Amino acid sequence: MSRQGHHQNREQANVSSDVDRGTIFYSLEDGWEAEVLDPAANASQEVDADQLLEQGIEYYETGEFESALRLFQRALAVYRSLQDCQGETKTLGNWGLTYYAMGDYARAIECYEQWLEIVRKLKDKRGEAQVLGNLGNAYRHLNDRVRSIEYQQQSLAVARELQDYRVELAALNNLGLAHKAMGDHAKAVECQEQSLAIVQELNDPKVEGQILKNLGNTCYALGEYERAIAYYERRLAIARTVQDRQMENQVLRNLGNTCYALRNYDKAIEYYNQRLAITQALNDRRGEVQVLGSLGVAYDALADYAQAIECYEKRLAIARELQDRQVEGQVLGSLKVACYALGDYARVMKYSQQKSAIVE
Repeated sequence: MSRQGHHQNREQANVSSDVDRGTIFYSLEDGWEAEVLDPAANASQEVDADQLLEQGIEYYETGEFESALRLFQRALAVYRSLQDCQGETKTLGNWGLTYYAMGDYARAIECYEQWLEIVRKLKDKRGEAQVLGNLGNAYRHLNDRVRSIEYQQQSLAVARELQDYRVELAALNNLGLAHKAMGDHAKAVECQEQSLAIVQELNDPKVEGQILKNLGNTCYALGEYERAIAYYERRLAIARTVQDRQMENQVLRNLGNTCYALRNYDKAIEYYNQRLAITQALNDRRGEVQVLGSLGVAYDALADYAQAIECYEKRLAIARELQDRQVEGQVLGSLKVACYALGDYARVMKYSQQKSAIVE
């Protein structure tokens, strides 16, 4: 039976991906029913705890992390008073994810370790695989890469024992990130390619796109730019199929930068122009500032200084609109260099004076 067929018989977990960092982890918003030891006596408290947990999750999803933490703390106290271990695990899992999202990895680990103790007592192997993976992610962000790899390997072993392919693909992807952090890029690619094979069978485009991004980034770090481009282009195709403009924006940036690294400046400009159109459609002024800078640098590399100046002047106008003095100073420096290359010394002087005014 295929992995997809096996998985259809299992309860599906909610998959979250930390886009900037490449992490894939599983949240515990649903999946378990709270165990009520004495329904007649404890029903009201149980409902209250469930409501607190749900409200906390809502705050977490809207980025109101401090409010979420307060509600999780209250829910945990009630679940513990009821000796409701399942409620405890759900609360500790979401509490840990909230600290993780806040970048407080040490506190996330404290929650995960308590969660791990309970799932092992309950002999909940699936929960154990999830929490081991989350511990590995948190330790990676604390630069404890050895422990990160150890936890991801344990998570992978349990996932394979259970034939839980979604947890397996997450463990493989995150193990790849840990190996990449250790500088072992070849091992990272090996893990992430195994993860990619699984997600393709599960037909999950969003997670497949994340893994393709991670593979592209790892190949880029290896200096294998052509291979990186191949992965990025596959991710671009997914982004366009699912009409995810943000994903498309990110992958076009990576494609442009990789083509620039290959000194294929014309192709880089092609990708940057596509990205520019998206940032303008999304009214993403910060993104527009970034891509105009990339375009200017690419035109500079082609010695097309007139086009470079045009890009830089557009970038300068937006920087001033955003009142970003740092970017404004950078652009004025770029304009000075490009105008000097054109022999337009009057504009060199003008931009020099404007930059001096910013410094003062």
